[in-house]
Amino acid sequence: MRVICELLGNSFELPSRPCRIISLVRSATKTMTELGCAERVVDVSPYCRRYAPEVAAPVVGDDLGADMEVLRALQPDLIFLTTGVQGALACRLAEAGLSAYALPLPSSRFGILENIVTLGALLGELRSARSLANRLNAAAEALRAQAPAVWPRVYAELWFGRHPRMVGGRCFVHDLIEWVGGDNIFAGNPGSYLSLDLPSVVTAHPQTAIFFSEPESPVSAAALLAERGWLGLVSDRVMECGLEKGRNLIHSGPSYFATAAWLHVQRHNRVT
Repeated sequence: MRVICELLGNSFELPSRPCRIISLVRSATKTMTELGCAERVVDVSPYCRRYAPEVAAPVVGDDLGADMEVLRALQPDLIFLTTGVQGALACRLAEAGLSAYALPLPSSRFGILENIVTLGALLGELRSARSLANRLNAAAEALRAQAPAVWPRVYAELWFGRHPRMVGGRCFVHDLIEWVGGDNIFAGNPGSYLSLDLPSVVTAHPQTAIFFSEPESPVSAAALLAERGWLGLVSDRVMECGLEKGRNLIHSGPSYFATAAWLHVQRHNRVT
């Protein structure tokens, strides 16, 4: 079939069941394992290994670069990339005539579900992908039904290496907070990943704080609270999380919904 990727402005012929797939998108790689398609993956990015260690494919590139000749030699039917930081690489591969397809970086839970369906359609696994998306959404909606009538104010801070960001209203992490009965203090901000504005956090008086960091640059929530003079600011709970499956705020693949379940449990437990 003829596939058109509007985000990249390219088109290419795709087999009805593509068998040689390069995935440089960790969420796409994990979705393929959930759909039983791991054996079709011929190359991945180093970050995919964190989320789908069961995929035995070698590493061919990362978010910012890949060897064009190595990619061509693999004769891929399909190359999955995403927008955002990977957008420039995706455009280069498309311009080079490779079968590149960019999945949009989701700004909400709906974008995550949409990407699962799109990926399934391209793989020839549409029924399975829709079934997976429906199951994940139903489980998360069940959590939302248990949300309290009065939602606590929540501040979420994400550390990408040494670069901290706050969660705005146009970010899929916002949906995680909302699903489990939290009120993101920056829900009305149209941005996604916001630069730190500590005075605004203090003004909002959050009752719960969530801190995410990566293992290469771990962050201590207790140390940050003490450093900022916030020890009396957060009145209810402080949560910490990282890249562990089911506790990863920044993963936009199927385990995103397991993270919602973890947050639901943590909402009832004080973390010290």
